[in-house]
Amino acid sequence: MKAIVWTKYGSPDVLKLTEVEKPTPQDNEVLIKIHATTVTMGDCEQRDLKLPILYQLLMRLYIGLRKPKRITMLGMELAGEIESVGKDVKRFKEGDQVFAATGFVGMGTYAEYICLPEKPKEPEEGVLALKPTNMTYEEAAPIPAGGLESLHFLRQGNIKSGQKVLINGAGGTIGTYAIQLAKYFEGEVTAVDSTSKLDMLRSIGADNVIDYTQEDFTKNGETYDFILNVVRKSSFSGSLRSLKQNGRYLIGNHGLSQIVRKRLTSKKGGKKVIFGKSHPNTEDLVFLKELIEAGKLKTVIDRKYPLEQIVDAHRYVETGQKSGHVIITMT
Repeated sequence: MKAIVWTKYGSPDVLKLTEVEKPTPQDNEVLIKIHATTVTMGDCEQRDLKLPILYQLLMRLYIGLRKPKRITMLGMELAGEIESVGKDVKRFKEGDQVFAATGFVGMGTYAEYICLPEKPKEPEEGVLALKPTNMTYEEAAPIPAGGLESLHFLRQGNIKSGQKVLINGAGGTIGTYAIQLAKYFEGEVTAVDSTSKLDMLRSIGADNVIDYTQEDFTKNGETYDFILNVVRKSSFSGSLRSLKQNGRYLIGNHGLSQIVRKRLTSKKGGKKVIFGKSHPNTEDLVFLKELIEAGKLKTVIDRKYPLEQIVDAHRYVETGQKSGHVIITMT
């Protein structure tokens, strides 16, 4: 089968298209023919390890100090069709259309086929469910990672009807779903991103939009019940000032300095700082499926690339200009 092999840390050029052996499912696994996967900023960060030093070290210790060894294929979410099942599989059958997240333990969706367990033993092993009936494979592929993280983060915000929610970095993998979920939870949503993304943010439900190239939301005097920050470069103290009393500030991509500052903050003024760490589960993926089939949630697709153009897809995502999701299709 065709697959993209990750040979070393570095630029997109380290990703190589090659032929590898097609996997065979174990007794508790299903073999999935992948129709679509995604490229996220997280994939790019894993590939080149341009991460805060602590996380870079942890990644190297897990994957390989000098080059990838334990994991040699990237990609963490997919939509596809089950081609065969192991003898102990009960919930799925051949021909089922599914979507899934592999979890950090496995990855490997940059390929034509993958084997996944019917029931992962740990959250890090991912989740698997039937695909929404009203979505294409391309539309469904980003849900198991971006959608599940968004749901987890929004639930931590404990949003009540009418509360003011700000999403910083609203036009990407997590933010586009977070806007829609915050509206589902009846929040008043302000979305922050670049000029080119503002119309799209309005189209998926944002009540207000802020162009960060023109305005700093931490200096306009507005305050919010919940701030979700999914970009690395943002003002910690400014975001806290923009919280109402008893507000919650959730940081999706935190660094060591923010860990220290969280401890020093210690719920100052009743404000709470939370670090985003999702624990995907099947029930939440089914919940998102039901929202989608009820017309409450949709996917924003920026660009599609065939598997053979994965290097170009990574280069584009690294620009930070993607609006919604970048999809990889198997041709």
